[in-house]
Amino acid sequence: MKADEAKKLADNALDTLAAALKAGKSDSLTAYLAAMGRFHEYSWGNVMLIVSQKPDATRVAGFNTWKTLGRFVKKGEKGIVIIAPMLIKPKESAANDDEARLLRFKAVYVFDVSQTDGEPLAEFSHVAGDPAGYTDRLKALVAAQGIKLEYSAYLAGAKGRSHGGRIELLSDMPPAEEFSVLAHELAHEMLHRGERRSETSKTVRETEAEAVAFVVCQAIGLDTGTHAADYIQLYDGDTATLAQSLEFVQKTAADIIAAVAAEEPLAEAA
Repeated sequence: MKADEAKKLADNALDTLAAALKAGKSDSLTAYLAAMGRFHEYSWGNVMLIVSQKPDATRVAGFNTWKTLGRFVKKGEKGIVIIAPMLIKPKESAANDDEARLLRFKAVYVFDVSQTDGEPLAEFSHVAGDPAGYTDRLKALVAAQGIKLEYSAYLAGAKGRSHGGRIELLSDMPPAEEFSVLAHELAHEMLHRGERRSETSKTVRETEAEAVAFVVCQAIGLDTGTHAADYIQLYDGDTATLAQSLEFVQKTAADIIAAVAAEEPLAEAA
């Protein structure tokens, strides 16, 4: 594909994305955020405890939290032990003497979503469709950039990671999602692994990477739905953030589209 054709595709897709961001949070994102607000953030120590007991855990919560989400722990399921802080008051302290409270820790049990049944959790919007041979073309572009691509069965809740010269993807994702995540992480590699990284916030970086992925997915005919706008808004991005980054997003997306849709084979970096 010629550069001017790729640029035109990028411009049209970015107009669509800007309109979606201007419309505000989708119903699916609102429901997702409401559900996620019920979950606690766990310390690094507790994350290690969870992984050591149930390596395939993806979303854990206590018995009562699952009940508030319309789910129940299946009979016979074994809880995952974590450590929870608690404040106790010595018996000799005055009833209203908050300063006398002591910090102690106790073992409590949480359960992974796979150990529960009931109402489905609100889900984040997904990219759908068939990327066909475009995934191989995108992988070839990654290799041509001198970037190593690896797969992992567990990425601590993430679907992809950019490490500067190395991309990790979660194993066994649906084809469309794999393509989208790879495009997102490649955008990070192309945009945020040099001097510019220190000049941008996480909101800007995630907005740019997801906008690039959205444009590339649109160009090959994938159904992106509200995924890109939802993702960007999850990181507090909006139309203003996108507008500030349009030049970077447009060029990077157009470069990827031109390469992925090119007829000639890509030369791998030495």
